[in-house]
Amino acid sequence: MVRVLFSPEAEHDLLSLYDYIADRAGPDVALGFVERIEAQCLGLVMFPDRGTRRDDVRPGLRLIGFERRVTIAFHRQGDLVVIDRILYGGRDVAALAD
Repeated sequence: MVRVLFSPEAEHDLLSLYDYIADRAGPDVALGFVERIEAQCLGLVMFPDRGTRRDDVRPGLRLIGFERRVTIAFHRQGDLVVIDRILYGGRDVAALAD
């Protein structure tokens, strides 16, 4: 069975995104958006090999878009899908190579 794990960086990305949206649109809107992102990530247990491969950035890296504003970066290690980062608003994907 495939499991999903959020890296510390991805957890930080979610918290930062919540704070950003909560300041502008309120905590309810922020919570709803973050919960939808988490649900999208957890849905990778069904299809863990989806997304666009970006081996040019880092071997095994995959990207999927979410609601036109977020990019979810992840990789698979056997039966584990690791959410590496959650990038909002077109942040630099190439920075994931570091």
